[in-house]
Amino acid sequence: MTGHLMSAVAEFWGVLTEMSPYLLFGFLVAGILSIVISQKLVERHLGGRGFLPVLKASLFGVPLPLCSCGVIPVAVSLRHQGATRAATTSFLLSTPQTGVDSILVTFSLLGPVFAVFRPLAAFVSGLLGGGLLIPFEKDDPAHGSSTEPCAESCCYNGDNALRGRLLHGLRHGFVTLPGDIYKSLALGIALAAIISSIVPDDFFHGVFGGGFASMLLMMLVGLPLYVCATASVPIAAALIAKGVSPGTAFVFLTTGPATNAATIVTIWRTMGRRTAVLYLLTVSVTAIGGGLILDQVYQTTGQQAMTHYHSMMPLWLKSVSALVLCAICGAAWIRSWKTSAKPATLSPETGTVLQVSGMTCAHCAETVRKTLSACRGVSSVSVDLKQGLAQVQGHELDFEQMRSQLESSGYRVQKK
Repeated sequence: MTGHLMSAVAEFWGVLTEMSPYLLFGFLVAGILSIVISQKLVERHLGGRGFLPVLKASLFGVPLPLCSCGVIPVAVSLRHQGATRAATTSFLLSTPQTGVDSILVTFSLLGPVFAVFRPLAAFVSGLLGGGLLIPFEKDDPAHGSSTEPCAESCCYNGDNALRGRLLHGLRHGFVTLPGDIYKSLALGIALAAIISSIVPDDFFHGVFGGGFASMLLMMLVGLPLYVCATASVPIAAALIAKGVSPGTAFVFLTTGPATNAATIVTIWRTMGRRTAVLYLLTVSVTAIGGGLILDQVYQTTGQQAMTHYHSMMPLWLKSVSALVLCAICGAAWIRSWKTSAKPATLSPETGTVLQVSGMTCAHCAETVRKTLSACRGVSSVSVDLKQGLAQVQGHELDFEQMRSQLESSGYRVQKK
């Protein structure tokens, strides 16, 4: 028992040090992308009909580090800003499967073939899912938005604009994004360590060793589960080491991040049954099709999926990166604990408290904060993710506008 525990701890640290430098760099790039590729820029390019918005939506979605829960309010916002069902579905498909952070982690643990194939497959799934909906665009009513212009400091054109944008990017990359994934990341690495230290080699070979049947079984396992694109990588690496084929692991990497109950329910409610069915069909077809192709690539080239892609990066740098990552995730946990420990109280004379249902991650909380901040009379907003509360401070607050704007993004709102 003690030997297995020590082996699991060693494996946990080994996976953590391998992926930490790439993940930290991914956080940095994600922060830069949040400045360069703003939501308004995305929204401006996804209007109109035809194939071009679908192509743009798939391309936009691949590098963005949004999980299948975090992508929901963004996609709903795109929809209400004028994006068609086809373009919105493309964005919903390509975004949660990958991201700049998960691409780098995939490279660190599974090697370059996987790191290239995974975003390409996400892009193709976006094209396929959106393309299937193009023939139905004639039935797609126009959408608009009444949201007022953003009042965030990073949107100003004054002397502090550059500083505000840089701070916004750093906060998004090293505060908001880690707050979204730190729990699932720790769980993913822990599961990978347990599998690697306890499960015998080739244990899964007979069940998930490759082929259509094993991929179909893995798809049935992955569809109802939720695991973010980054956290799924160490689990996939451990499964490959124990006999799962690369293609079958790819099915898990696709279905786990791309589907969960919240995503399907939101798509069904906001874009209709047909869109939800085509979404699930696209995920299933691209996951199994991509898995079969990937296995064929490895068999043809004679390469093997590397469960630890050792680079020339010095050990001290990987160890320091692991400690920095632990500090960032620890800070995210402390913030979460402090927020949940502090009761939300606010005098009715100075503001109001809203019960907001549907928030599942830090990105959701940030979306709620920004949406409420843009409403009339609002001077400040504080969001408690765990309790599902938003404290709104201001004068002559318009509850109906706040409710309407939040519900248009897929949340349910009532006064506390």
